[in-house]
This record gives sequence, structure tokens and C-alpha cells, in this order.
Amino acid sequence: MFMSHSVIWLVISTLALAAGAALTWWLHRFQGLSLQMTPAAGGGGPTGPTGPTISVIVPARNEARNIGRCVSALLAQTYPSFEVIVVDDRSTDATADILAGLALEGQANGGGRAGQLRIIAGEPLPSGWAGKPHALAQGVTAARGEWLCFVDADTFARPTLLADAYATAQAERADLFSILTSQQLGTFWEKVVMPVVFSALAFGFPPQYVNDPHRPEAIANGQFILIRRGVYEAVGGHGALRASLVEDKALAEAVKHAGYRLLLADGRHLAETRMYTSLAELWEGWTKNMFLGLQGRPWLLLIGAVTSLTGALVLPGWLLASLAWLAAGGGLPAALVCLESLVVWALVLRARAEVARAMELSPWYALTFPLGTLLFAGMLLASTVRVVSGRGVVWKGRTYANR
Repeated sequence: MFMSHSVIWLVISTLALAAGAALTWWLHRFQGLSLQMTPAAGGGGPTGPTGPTISVIVPARNEARNIGRCVSALLAQTYPSFEVIVVDDRSTDATADILAGLALEGQANGGGRAGQLRIIAGEPLPSGWAGKPHALAQGVTAARGEWLCFVDADTFARPTLLADAYATAQAERADLFSILTSQQLGTFWEKVVMPVVFSALAFGFPPQYVNDPHRPEAIANGQFILIRRGVYEAVGGHGALRASLVEDKALAEAVKHAGYRLLLADGRHLAETRMYTSLAELWEGWTKNMFLGLQGRPWLLLIGAVTSLTGALVLPGWLLASLAWLAAGGGLPAALVCLESLVVWALVLRARAEVARAMELSPWYALTFPLGTLLFAGMLLASTVRVVSGRGVVWKGRTYANR
């Protein structure tokens, strides 16, 4: 009887080995972008005194931590013809004071690049609108450019970002061009959670599929979006997606489904972003995005829940149980089950180490994978519960019901 049980567990373990190896490959097969951007990759864009004007619009709500650095970097762009419009979305911190200081500094220096900065005091949020689409819509109304560029306040551009983005969009005939930025990860929790989240995004929205005009997958990174103004207006602008809390994805879908060219590129050498600085910020931000971003694709929610709980509970449980069985005198079957568990662990850790390196982290952070997937599962569950229950999600001090 003991041997039959041993054989059963060995068979289960062997099947788990095959499934684990296949699942690890499947979940990590899309981790990079074929279109890579580096400084001056597109020839630097227009180098003469003229070029189509690009209106850079920055929505800012309680961004005192980032707004000065963000705006200063945008004003230092090498592109010859642009304006920077910051919409202060009724901030309650020092955002407005910092922006006023930047404006005064420009006046004191005789204008220069700082003269290209315009600050708009945001209007009260109307019913039916989410905060960020409303702020961006106000910025577009004031914009003069032939191209619109939406940049998050926590994103910091290198000097050639606008020039290279415009040149690449032109060369690739893109109507909406977005990049993935480098992620600044300072705290332990950022380094644990963010690699898991970005792997999930790469799996759910494979960049190769996003860039394929014949496939329906569409997503953009709201940290940097460059779009032709005519295309923006043709799809209804932010007014058509006024209630969306994932307005970047909604805009990308509108553009691609209308038959325009959507392109997502690797721009990590051209801009960097510091999204969150604590576990509480991580939880609030991703709880907002997860369920809402996957609406209409419930199978992804299911896969996310199953795989994250597998990584958090099943993998450690499998190894610990096999070690306990071996220590209790399980003999050769226990040793084989333990070995199979270690093989799967090795495959997972190798894949996670590659993700860590891509995000400029120590590969040792691969060992935090169970903790990261457990937190990811918790955020996914919390997001689902809040939206399905009607409690809505909280973002930037505002509560949004089901959308």
C-alpha cells in the first residue's frame, strides 16, 4: 500500500514537472519588444528651426514629488517645435506652487524654453468623467500642436525623447506611438511586485500582437503617448472614453479598432518612471488598474489568479512537502519528487532572473517570486471584489464606482 501511494505521488509530480515547464515557457515567451529605441535612433528628428508642433500635455494631481523634475526634463527637449501644457488637476499639495515657481523662473531668465510652458488650472470634475481623461481633455483644448503627446507627471524624459519618438513614428507610419519606459524601483516592495506585474502585462498584451495591425490586442503606456491630432479627434478624443480609469488602453483600442496604426516600442533608454514608492501606493495603483484593464477578457483574470496562486503556494508547498517526505524516509520516490520540484524551481528562477535583469535588478530578486505572486493575487482579488461589489476603486483621493 505504501509503495502504491508512493508511485501515485511520483506520477502526479512527474505530470506537474511537465506542466510546470510548459507553463513557465508559456508565461514568459513574450518579454521583449522587437522595436528598440535608443537616443538618436531615429536620426534625432527634425534638426532645422521648424517641424510639426508637438503639444506635450501633463496631467498633474498631487504630484509635488515629481512635477518639477518632469517639467524641467520636458523643457530641455532637443525637438525644435513644442509646447508643454501642465493641467493642475485641483491638487491639494504643493504642485501648484512648484509650477508657479517654474513659470517665474522662466520669466526671470527671459523666457527661453520655459516660455514654452503653460499652466492650466483644472476645472471641477464633471459627473461621468474620470480625473485623468478630464485633465487631458482640458489640455488638448488649449493645445496648438499637430501632434499631441501625453506624458505622466512621474515620467522623466531624456533630452532626445520627443525628437526620436516623432522620427520613429514617422518612419513606422504610426498614428499612435507609445513606449515602455525604464522603471525606477527604489524600495523592496517595488522590486518584488513590479516585475510580476510587468510580466503579467507582457503576457496579457503581447507587444508583438499589439503591433500587428491584423490582431485585435491593443494597449498603450499612458506614461508616454504620441498621437496625431487628426486621429485623436477622429476617434472622439478623451470625451469618448471619459469614464475610463485605464484611458491609455481605451485610447489605444479606439485607435486600432478604427483602422489606424498603433505602435508600442521599447524606450527604456529615453525615459524613466517612478510609479510608486511604497507598498500602499503599489496596492492602490494596481488595484485600480487590474480588474478594469481586463474587463472583457475574464479568461485573463482566471489565468492570473491560478498562476499567481500556483507561484505563491503550490511551488513552495511542493518543494517543502517533498523535503519532508524525504526526511521521513520516503526513499527513492521521495528523492525523485524532490528532484522534479527542484527542476521546476530552477526553470522558474531562471526565467524570473531574466526579468529582473531586464528591469535592472539583481537576479537574486527572482527568489522573491512567491511573495510577489502572492501580493499580485491579493491585488487582483481586491480589485475584483471592489468593482464587482459596487464599492468602486480609489485613485488620487477620488472614488470611482463601476465603470
